Amino acid sequence: MNPDHQKPIFKKAADRGLAGCRTCGLMSPMAKQSKCPRCHSRLYYRKPDSVENTLALVAGSIALFIPSHLLPMITVTEFGVAVDKTIIAGMTAFWLEGAYPIALVIFCASILIPILKVGALLWLCAAAKGLIHPSPGMLTKIYHITELLGRWSMIDIFVVGILVSLVQFGNYTSIVPGPGALAFGTVVMLTMFAAMNFDPRLLWDRLDDCNRRAHIGKFAKTFFSPKSK
Repeated sequence: MNPDHQKPIFKKAADRGLAGCRTCGLMSPMAKQSKCPRCHSRLYYRKPDSVENTLALVAGSIALFIPSHLLPMITVTEFGVAVDKTIIAGMTAFWLEGAYPIALVIFCASILIPILKVGALLWLCAAAKGLIHPSPGMLTKIYHITELLGRWSMIDIFVVGILVSLVQFGNYTSIVPGPGALAFGTVVMLTMFAAMNFDPRLLWDRLDDCNRRAHIGKFAKTFFSPKSK
């Protein structure tokens, strides 16, 4: 068998014994040192247990997602009467009052974006493990979507912080964050850490493995076919 079929389709830094520092970006040979010569950060070909750690963080965010929507996001006190407001209750109230843009923003930031981000991370982990075999273009799009969604995850927390700081009128009216805000903030942080912990280079490693197996299988089929004899 041709030895060229044993090589990856695309040459990567790891195939040449090089590792990129994730802190300063310097490319260094792993054979000589395990730390970056510039910033002294630890060098890895790939993040250790990247997929497993990402899945653990995603599982934690899923476990807190429902409580974050059922528990009060804020508690509004008006003239001594305290009323708890959940995310869903606030979104419904804005919709019934005709404030459709605000209701849609709350829906997207609190429900749609977290679900899409968790789904994208699970999809990327499945691709990195070889459970699914998407095209390179699809891999790139899903990963960029995951990065884009992370920028819009903290809208609700920012709104709660603004309300708490602005709406304070002594004994007349006050707004304090509730346990739902803590739960939702934790969901956002866990998904952010999950996205940061995922190593996208695993996707291309898996893709190269699939391409190499396809080329080897095609070569073997051609070599051992009856027509070749």
